[in-house]
Amino acid sequence: MPIRIPGKLPAREILESENIFVMEEGRALTQDIRPLHILILNLMPTKEVTETQLIRLLSNSPLQVELTLLRTATHVSSHTSAEHMDAFYRTFEEVKAEKFDGLIITGAPVENLDFEQVDYWTELCRILAWAKTNVFSTMYICWAAQAGMYYHWGIGKHKTEEKVFGVFEHRALDLRHPLLRGFDEVFRAPHSRHTYVYREDITACPALDLLAESEEAGVYLVATHDLRRVFVFGHSEYDVDTLAREYHRDLAKGMTIAPPRHYYPQDDPTLPPVHNWRAHAHLLFANWLNYAVYQRTPYDLNKLTKL
Repeated sequence: MPIRIPGKLPAREILESENIFVMEEGRALTQDIRPLHILILNLMPTKEVTETQLIRLLSNSPLQVELTLLRTATHVSSHTSAEHMDAFYRTFEEVKAEKFDGLIITGAPVENLDFEQVDYWTELCRILAWAKTNVFSTMYICWAAQAGMYYHWGIGKHKTEEKVFGVFEHRALDLRHPLLRGFDEVFRAPHSRHTYVYREDITACPALDLLAESEEAGVYLVATHDLRRVFVFGHSEYDVDTLAREYHRDLAKGMTIAPPRHYYPQDDPTLPPVHNWRAHAHLLFANWLNYAVYQRTPYDLNKLTKL
């Protein structure tokens, strides 16, 4: 089934070149079906790249999805044009009267700051409070996963001795869980972060299920029992060259940084990386859409119950 996006969104051309079926509003209205209404709060600096990555994964489903892109009003993006933001993004004030089947909150390059030091922290807290009554299931990615843990349960983040940077093996802990259906026992996913949460803090919280983890990268996938909050501590949405671009960006800044681990063949940065987490990424997002959202959300969104 196609994904419904604004007609002139730059991601459209890229996705169509990959044979991903996207649909404009006019054609979508001719289908007698209620699409899933998904809101994306994009906190990443390179908005257009992240849009494309997430839309690609959300499109791999038999469900029709209608996207709304959300930006913070208290932080102005310096890496994306104002024209793009004005054309395709809405603010919280513009969507707060609406209800959504799902919300995705991306990572953000602010992990070395205390949460309260982030300039849009107060606004993010308002959005998370609003989501309790206006969103059925929320997926938190990387920094957002840490922020969500802190906001909902007071679980703090901790700095790593060195950056968790690379593509790591993870073990699925309960293959019968809906979010892990179809997973291999061991799968790969990228990470790029300087902070982490303690496994013990997750397992001590009675509201949470620890679903996947890595010996090297730590906690990876966590969810509440009802799947209304899903936390992904890595970046399964990353393109094959994303870690390479981050690595060369930091080198160009004169930073001392090791190549991303388990990413280049033979750990040789002169060789092209292999995209060996794509299948896992598509399955994770398809499972979230199907089992956490579509199978559980009310047909009439006005009947959403408070978390």
